[in-house]
Amino acid sequence: MLTTNDEKINGFLFVIVLPFLLYFMSYYGFESSYARLKTMEKAPAFMFSSVYAYRVIPNYLSVYGTEILTFIVDDYFPFTKNFLLKQGTLFYHSTFLINSFFFLLSSVILNSIFGISSSGIPTSVIVRRMTHLLAVFFIVITQYVPTNCDSVAIFFYLLGCILTFKYLQKKKLADFVQLIIVIAVSTFVRETACLIISFFAAVLIDFEKLKEKDFSFVIEIFILAVAFAIPYIALRMIINQEVSLVEGIYLFQNFTSLFNMSGLMFAVISVYFCYQLCNEEGKSLVKKYIFFSLPYLLMITVVGLFWEVRLFVPIILTGLIFVSYQFKIQIIKP
Repeated sequence: MLTTNDEKINGFLFVIVLPFLLYFMSYYGFESSYARLKTMEKAPAFMFSSVYAYRVIPNYLSVYGTEILTFIVDDYFPFTKNFLLKQGTLFYHSTFLINSFFFLLSSVILNSIFGISSSGIPTSVIVRRMTHLLAVFFIVITQYVPTNCDSVAIFFYLLGCILTFKYLQKKKLADFVQLIIVIAVSTFVRETACLIISFFAAVLIDFEKLKEKDFSFVIEIFILAVAFAIPYIALRMIINQEVSLVEGIYLFQNFTSLFNMSGLMFAVISVYFCYQLCNEEGKSLVKKYIFFSLPYLLMITVVGLFWEVRLFVPIILTGLIFVSYQFKIQIIKP
């Protein structure tokens, strides 16, 4: 039987070290043919003049992260500069460090979420580890489209998910207030913030209560929607009006390109795989979540590219969360 120290060491290796090594390999073991971040000296201008301009927090992290790393290398470790530049620009290295930081935080949150079960009994360690490993692989494999915002957005999304579970269990006002803050702040990262509301609605809405005309949850969802809408609208009013709201309309390309169709099939099969692993209650959660995520999915279809599977990652991770949340019940079921 493992001692407490053994459990801590194994947890650290699995939750921190292994995910970091996988992430490191994705950035330095092979080079993306999709985005050329590796050769960019600084944050590109399009980050401040396109739809990316609304992703304020990642953009500031990119600018100041590159400046800080450049200062550290030039002033304290000048002997490492030639070696580092052979592997990519300092902007690329700073992007990797920032993304790795939020990725590891996401791994820690996933470990906590996968330990939750609807029965109140801690989930099996084996189930938690396997589900966690699968989630990490889904995140890492989508890094063939490296950006400065996805890892940050995933962290805030998962933070919103675990706060939702905490609020569901204890109904504490403090947890709900924290959830409001997380949604408001994450709106400055990426539009993924709206999916936190979808997750909250899927978990909290009980159709049996709806039949009894109990709409007490409506106010909570409305407050969360306002927490998203205010910063979302404010960003588009404050930032230069020449900034485009979307990069383009890709509806036709999404259904005629082999790459885009491959990305769509990958996402659909991945979510279906998670759905199949759930019991009836878990399947109900997945259905409700997909329903409340329809506006986001519609936006991806029209103005996003299916080949950028990173856009589907929050939905795939949610499927795995519902698998883990219900798995304890499914295993002990005769």
